[in-house]
Amino acid sequence: MRFSVPLVLLLFFCATASLAQSVRYVSDKQYVPLRSGAGNEYRIVHQGIPSGTRLTVARTSDDGTWSEITTDGGTSGWIRSQYLMSEVPAQLKLARITENAEKMSAKSADLSGELELLTTDRAALVEKLMIADTEFEAVSQELIQLKQISGKAVQLDADNRRLVEQMENLRSESEMLKAERYRLQEKLESEDFLNGALAVLLGVIIALVAPRLVPKRRKSSSWA
Repeated sequence: MRFSVPLVLLLFFCATASLAQSVRYVSDKQYVPLRSGAGNEYRIVHQGIPSGTRLTVARTSDDGTWSEITTDGGTSGWIRSQYLMSEVPAQLKLARITENAEKMSAKSADLSGELELLTTDRAALVEKLMIADTEFEAVSQELIQLKQISGKAVQLDADNRRLVEQMENLRSESEMLKAERYRLQEKLESEDFLNGALAVLLGVIIALVAPRLVPKRRKSSSWA
């Protein structure tokens, strides 16, 4: 089966792209030289790539001894495949773990400081809460007293209204009694006046009638 040239080129570029996605790391060897070709006879283009450097493998030689790589910084060249690892080297892992541990320790110290501050703040808040509870209890007692006073004030107001009403009733009764007394006094004065007039009239009548009722004495004669 025959393939066209464009199809072959397309397959080549696809294979190259798939190889470009292969990520490797430099092994624990401290520095690995980078050459311009797949062999020791090629010139060195980089004196040495440090351990743990992240590389992208573009392709490998036919015998697999050499690999063409590109660093994240853009440096390209050929390196022995034996110095490539699929995982981060243990030394680099240890360094990262140590760095993370130091960061965690610093963060733990910061958290300890924050915890102390939070503890202090909590103690202050607890104290404020206790003071607030005491003030709330005092206000509650004052409110109870005010309610009692208010209840007494309401009762006093009701009693005052009742007494005012009774006073008004008594005042009305007093006015009525005064009017009745005036009426009786006028009646008595009228009766006294009538009685006096009748007494005078009776005296006049008696004065007029009494002489006539008394028999006249006969005059004694000299003959008797």
